[in-house]
Amino acid sequence: MSDPRRALGPRTLSSKVFVTGLKVQAEIGVYRHEIGRLQPLIVDVEVDVPTDGSDRLAETVNYETILQAAQAVAAEGHMALVETFAHRLAERCLADRRVSKARVRVEKPLALAPDAVGAGVEITLARG
Repeated sequence: MSDPRRALGPRTLSSKVFVTGLKVQAEIGVYRHEIGRLQPLIVDVEVDVPTDGSDRLAETVNYETILQAAQAVAAEGHMALVETFAHRLAERCLADRRVSKARVRVEKPLALAPDAVGAGVEITLARG
């Protein structure tokens, strides 16, 4: 039998787990001077996961897995576009079956330096 107090109280259907300002070094770029050299990326990740108010780490996505996923994508080798990096990272986040949506923002701080603080892309992938 369900607890009637719980039925009347607030109910969280999902939580947004996020990591912001993650610094990653990656071989990325299309220009000759970018090939074979590491460049800094600033990565923000937000994932939607179901939650029931549990106080157990196993019931949610651990921030460290997001960090490890970003580092693993960077370790895959040269990518031409930040879009590719963002897409691969979002796919890794969605590999966790609990994640229903992943938003990944990748900023390349040196892309337009010194004329801009950064440039980049933000993508969202959702489970179909």
